[in-house]
Amino acid sequence: MASASAFKLDKLSLPQAGELITLVNRKLSVPDHPVIPFIEGDGVGPDIWAAASRVIEKAVSKAYGNRRSIVWFEVFAGDKAKDKYGELLPRDTFEAVRGCLVAIKGPLTTPVGGGFRSLNVAIRQEMNLYACIRPIRYFKGVGSPVHHPEQVDLVIFRENTEDVYAGIEWKKGSEGARRVLALVKELGHELAPDCALGLKPISQKASQRLVRRSLQYALDRNKPSVTLVHKGNIMKYTEGAFRDWGYQLAEKEFGDVTINETQLGERYGGRQPAGKIVVKDRIADAMFQQLLLRPQEYSVLATTNLNGDYLSDAAAAQVGGLGMAPGANMSDEIAFFEATHGSAPKYAGQDKVNPGSMILSAAMMLEHIGWQEAADKILKAIQETILAKTVTYDLARQMIGATEVSCSKFADHIISRM
Repeated sequence: MASASAFKLDKLSLPQAGELITLVNRKLSVPDHPVIPFIEGDGVGPDIWAAASRVIEKAVSKAYGNRRSIVWFEVFAGDKAKDKYGELLPRDTFEAVRGCLVAIKGPLTTPVGGGFRSLNVAIRQEMNLYACIRPIRYFKGVGSPVHHPEQVDLVIFRENTEDVYAGIEWKKGSEGARRVLALVKELGHELAPDCALGLKPISQKASQRLVRRSLQYALDRNKPSVTLVHKGNIMKYTEGAFRDWGYQLAEKEFGDVTINETQLGERYGGRQPAGKIVVKDRIADAMFQQLLLRPQEYSVLATTNLNGDYLSDAAAAQVGGLGMAPGANMSDEIAFFEATHGSAPKYAGQDKVNPGSMILSAAMMLEHIGWQEAADKILKAIQETILAKTVTYDLARQMIGATEVSCSKFADHIISRM
């Protein structure tokens, strides 16, 4: 039974059934009936969560019968939190996720250009979820703007706490902007007096822990390469340093299993030896071209925040769009899985949008807790449903002869194929 004394909650209570996931020797210890918090999300969140949760539960049931089940624990952020707590991100939510270690969420709404700060960013920074992990793969039959989307099979590791997501900026004409402009001038750089200013922090510690995680991922899954993506040709002491620190970390901590491209050519004649991961680096703008022209040459990308933001969505477009793009944000202890698209409030309550991102993120979650059989059932059923051409509107408009179905009906078709 989950222990209410495990962590302190104000207005929420842990489910009476289920047990908590714990860490033992830095590895997850997962009971057969784990308590997993979920945030339904804003906008289309309720629609896609209703669909995804049914798919998850059916996959677990098909894989394990009554032996295993997930005990869902609703926690709150965004609109529902505002109604219940009078605030958008209550402490209960943070405490519940910290205590349960694994959670899943729908999209949360953030105004552009004003209002409250991004809730997604706030959650990541508050809980030190430093790695945004975005697998990008193609499901046969999905429409694509490129000729060979099946060649796209990679995972993007994006640093979550620094770069533009640090959120350090000063409004034009503010006292802070004037003081920073004066300091910049003192340091020998003249800027226009009507500048708004932002600070771009890139630290060695944050860069190297992200690269470490990407290398460990590649090692655990027998991936052939890790590519450091940066804009170091222009920003030499931030983006360039990310690249340099990445190579240094690879040599120091993974030197027995990694080689760089120079070593690949000089020592091995360009033929990758068995048991070695090739560590590469690419300029960010060139990487966009590489994803279009030679995606099969890349398996894991590690990059700074803004580069990763662009690259993740661009790569997802090659395999069908954000509706088929899962994601997770992780620290060394906590894993928070999420739909990677926005809340799309204009479609709220219409039972219309593709729940695929949430469902695939849930499959990632099942893999993370070691329930691979259930994850595999989801992936297989999604592929079969797409091949049957019974899909939501976003996929149907890219496919010839498809039958457009609602969000909930798409989930029904996936479940029927398990």
